Amino acid sequence: MINLVLLATFAYLLGSIPFGFLIGKIKKVDIREIGSKSTTSTNVSRALGWRWGVISAFLDISKAVIPTLLAKNYLTNTWQVIFFALLPTIGHIFPIWLNFRGGKGAACFYGATSVLTGVKFFLSAFLLWIIILFLFRIMSLTNILFTWILSVLLYLFFPSPYFIYGILGAIIITFAMRENINRLKKKVEPKISFRW
Repeated sequence: MINLVLLATFAYLLGSIPFGFLIGKIKKVDIREIGSKSTTSTNVSRALGWRWGVISAFLDISKAVIPTLLAKNYLTNTWQVIFFALLPTIGHIFPIWLNFRGGKGAACFYGATSVLTGVKFFLSAFLLWIIILFLFRIMSLTNILFTWILSVLLYLFFPSPYFIYGILGAIIITFAMRENINRLKKKVEPKISFRW
């Protein structure tokens, strides 16, 4: 039980590290004052350019991969594994270091999912993300749609705990993007540029 508590604490706190915010600080920019005012890699890219946005996304993915790998390798209960896989995403959205106001959680969720499902399966599914992004050019809409599509894929190809994981992740991320959804309704959500 102590080990489970320690792993849960580690997964949440690692997920809470606001890499987007820290990158902004290094560049002497508070990204919480720019664009969507969130610590997402998309907002980092708006403030500092795509190169920094990619670095931020990679770090956010990594902080979910590490605890999910630990859980998958050392735990035998699938329900426990998916619980720990969700914690970095929750930490990212509700980081203790920033008064529980963080990013939207998509990168963390994708990182954890790639560990749960295997990289080959996830990258195959991720082609849908790329297609949606090129069709709409709106990152928030792409992530909302893809997380729900991913839930369906998990239902079709994996045991029921994975489907529950997918549904919970989609709900959490959709909730985190409620402001984006309001902007989408008003048709003022910014589109992204594919210029490097």
